[in-house]
Amino acid sequence: MNTARSNIGFQAQVLAIGAVLMGIKFVAWRITHSNTILSDALESIVNVVAGAFALYSLMLAAKPRDREHPYGHGKVEFISAGIEGILVVLAGVLIIWRAVQALMEHQQLHDLDKGILLTGAAGAINLIMGLALQRRGRKARSITMEASGAHLLSDAWSTVAMLIGLVLIRLTGLLWLDQLFAILFALYIIITGLRIFRRSVAGIMDEADVEVASTVIGLLEEHRKPQWVDIHNFRIIKYGRVLHIDCHATLPWYYSLEDAHAEISAMEQLVNDRHDQDLELFIHMDPCIPSSCGICELADCPQRKFPFRERITWDPSTVLANAKHGSMHPNVSPAA
Repeated sequence: MNTARSNIGFQAQVLAIGAVLMGIKFVAWRITHSNTILSDALESIVNVVAGAFALYSLMLAAKPRDREHPYGHGKVEFISAGIEGILVVLAGVLIIWRAVQALMEHQQLHDLDKGILLTGAAGAINLIMGLALQRRGRKARSITMEASGAHLLSDAWSTVAMLIGLVLIRLTGLLWLDQLFAILFALYIIITGLRIFRRSVAGIMDEADVEVASTVIGLLEEHRKPQWVDIHNFRIIKYGRVLHIDCHATLPWYYSLEDAHAEISAMEQLVNDRHDQDLELFIHMDPCIPSSCGICELADCPQRKFPFRERITWDPSTVLANAKHGSMHPNVSPAA
């Protein structure tokens, strides 16, 4: 809870600073009448609106579980990231529309030096905040903070490119370059928004996180015991910071309920002690069958029907399937 409260406070600070930067960029636009600067200012509106929703999402995700939300409120972070992605795309479309309109009207520019100074300062602050948000988001496993950080970083780098464009306009006097740069920045913004939206949809649809799954499976493989015959039907669902893992574990069929429970508890303890994210495991116990003997490494098994033939390495290719390992690998089935 302390971590969640700290993240909420950090997001609130980013939101407040973002509102100030938005004002600075609009002042720069009013001074210069540059659509390139306007494109940056319009994206700042998205930053503030998305930041406000991100703050609300972090507050909601930090709430404890209740009867209506037995898995917690963490899924709201995916909704927050999705809304932010949509807003980013809309900002890009608006920037393109405004640039095309300005091209047709032959709009003039003023006081570019002041505009360059103001937007440059705002971009530098955005760069610092974006890096801090992404680093904190990765540490906290918060897609909301990572999405906000990615958005601020895209804003910062587009500001850098924009400043290069403004300096070029200042040196050459080619005013139409202002609209060209605005359109190019808008296309970059749209691509960024679509990526954020794609990631949020993946989370809502419970798309498997292969990287996290591989890490957890690797921990179990590294520390596996001979009596852990196999694990299969391995699935991961993310609810905010908390990961829910479902899997089946095959244990010797003659184990008492107490013995089997102790082995399952050992698996849970192993993963939670060595992983940097909150994990909740739901492990279904399966009894071994005769075809399991060929992959079982329990040397003193009193009920062994067939000799051990091959050790099956636990990795995503073997653990994600919904079948006991002995039945999946003909080469380790009992000899006829």
